[in-house]
Amino acid sequence: MNWETHRVFNQPKALSNSNLFLSDTPLREAVARQQAGWDADVLASLGQQLGSAESLELGRLANTNPPELLRYDPCGERLDDVRFHPAWHLLMQGLIANRVHNLPWQEDARIGSAVARAARFILHGQVEAGTLCPVTMTFGAIPLLQKTLPPEFSGWLRPLLSDRYDPHLQSGDQKKGVLIGMGMTEKQGGSDVLSNTTRATAQEGRGSGKPYHLIGHKWFFSVPQSDAHLVLAQADGGLSCFFMPRVLPDGTRNAIRIERLKDKLGNRSNASSEVEFQNATGWLLGEEGEGIRHILKVGGHTRFDCALGSHAMMRRALSVALYHAFQRQVFGKPLIEQPLMRQTLSRMALLLEGQTMLLMRLAAATGSQDNPAEQLLCRLLTPAAKFEVCRQGMPFVAEAMEALGGIGYCEDSELPRLYREMPVNSIWEGSGNVMCLDVLRTLKKLPASGEMLQQVLYQARGQNRIFDRASRQFLQRLRRGEEAHGRWLTGQLFNLMTATPMLEFSSPPVADAWCRMVLDPRGETLLPERLSQLLLNRAIGAE
Repeated sequence: MNWETHRVFNQPKALSNSNLFLSDTPLREAVARQQAGWDADVLASLGQQLGSAESLELGRLANTNPPELLRYDPCGERLDDVRFHPAWHLLMQGLIANRVHNLPWQEDARIGSAVARAARFILHGQVEAGTLCPVTMTFGAIPLLQKTLPPEFSGWLRPLLSDRYDPHLQSGDQKKGVLIGMGMTEKQGGSDVLSNTTRATAQEGRGSGKPYHLIGHKWFFSVPQSDAHLVLAQADGGLSCFFMPRVLPDGTRNAIRIERLKDKLGNRSNASSEVEFQNATGWLLGEEGEGIRHILKVGGHTRFDCALGSHAMMRRALSVALYHAFQRQVFGKPLIEQPLMRQTLSRMALLLEGQTMLLMRLAAATGSQDNPAEQLLCRLLTPAAKFEVCRQGMPFVAEAMEALGGIGYCEDSELPRLYREMPVNSIWEGSGNVMCLDVLRTLKKLPASGEMLQQVLYQARGQNRIFDRASRQFLQRLRRGEEAHGRWLTGQLFNLMTATPMLEFSSPPVADAWCRMVLDPRGETLLPERLSQLLLNRAIGAE
C-alpha cells in the first residue's frame, strides 16, 4: 500500500560546497588592498576545501562529540589526559598545515602575511570555532617565546614554526609540532589577575629562565592537552609569567592535575579545564613582576582573533541566510525578493562590509612590528574591535535564524551552534567592560594614542556630514573620559575608525549608507533598491 501523505517541496537545501573566499567580495578586496594579494590563490583553494560538505561535517562531528577527560588509566595510574573525536584532529591538521598559528612569524614571512593569516583564520572560523582556541594562543605566544624561552627549551622553536600537527605526548623538542595554551584566571579574581594566589618558589636561584615550583590552581586552563602553557603566578618580585611544559625535559609528566572539563554553553569541541598545580615546574619568562606586561602582548593577538572569530561566524550566518532566501518561495515569489527581507539581508551585508575593511586594516597594523604608529593603533583599536564585533555577533546570528524561520532554530541547521558559540569571544580574554577600561587606560597612559586618533578623524572630515557630526560629538565626550561612558566611547571609537577606510575605499553610496546606518541615531534609513542589490551581489561574490 502507498502510505505517502504529501510531497515535500519549497524546502531549501543546506549550504554546502561553496567557496568561502571567492564568494566574499569585501574580503577579497581587503586582502588585495592590504598587500596580501599574493595569497589569493591559496585562499581560493582553502575556501573551496573548507566550504565543502565534508569539512562542514567535520565541524558538526567535533561539536556533537565533545572531548572526554581521562583522569586515570585502566590500572589506576593518573593520566590527566583528554580524548578528542577524530574530527577534531582532522580540523587541527588543516589549521596547522595552513600555518594559521605561525604564518607571520616565519623568517621568510612576506609583507602582508599577517593579513593573509587573518583571512585564513576567517575562513576556518566559518567551519568550526573550537579548534581556533589552541591556534590563537600558540600564535600569540610565539613572539614572546622567541625572545624569552629559556636555553634548555631552544629545541621547541623549530616545532613551534612547523606546519605539522603532532598530538603525541612527548617533550616538545622531540615533536614535529607543538601548541601553547594559557593559564591566567583563578576562582577569586577572573580578569583581576593581580588577585591571583598561585605561588611560585624558585628552585635554584631567582631570575629569568630559572625553574620555579608552582602551587595553586587555575579556574580556566585553556586547552589542557597543549604541550606547554603560559601561566601567571606570584613570585617574590610580583606577578610573573612562567613557561610550564606538560612533559618535563627529563621525560616525566609535570604535576598538573586536571580536576574537570568545563561544561560550556558553546565551544563544545574545545577542552577548557580547571587544574591544580602540585609543585608543578615552570620556567620564568623575563623577570619577576613582568607577568602582566608579557601577557598583555600575547593578549593583543588573542583579542584580535576573538574579533576575527566572531566576524567569521557572522559571515557564515549571513551566507546561510542568503542561500535560504534565494531558494525559499514566500507569497508567490522568492524570499530574497520580498522588500522587508531584502532590507534585512542587505543591511546585514553592509555591516559586514565595514567590519571586513576595519579588521583587515588592523591585521596589516599587527604585521608592522617595527612601526610605532601602527603599534599604537593596534594597542588602542584591538580592544575596541573585540568589544564591538563580538557584541554585534549575537543579535546578528539571531537575525539570520529569523530569516530561516523555525528550521533555523533547530539543530539540523548550523545556526544554533553559531549562536551558542558567539558569547565566548565576548567573555574570553576579558569581557566587554574590561575591553572598554583597556581603551580608556590606553588613552590616559599613552597620550599619543589620543593624538593619533584625533588626527585620523580630522583627515576624514568633509566627506560625509553624518561622520563629521558623530566625530565632533565623540571627541567632545572623549575629552571628559568618564568611565561610566566607556561602553559608548569604545563602540563609537570602533565605528568611527571603521568609517574612515569606508569613506576612503568604498563607493560613495556604500560609504554613505554605512554612515547613515551606524552613525546616525535619528532612526532607520531605507537602503535604495540599487544599493541593496549591489550589497547582496557583493555578499555572494557576484560583484
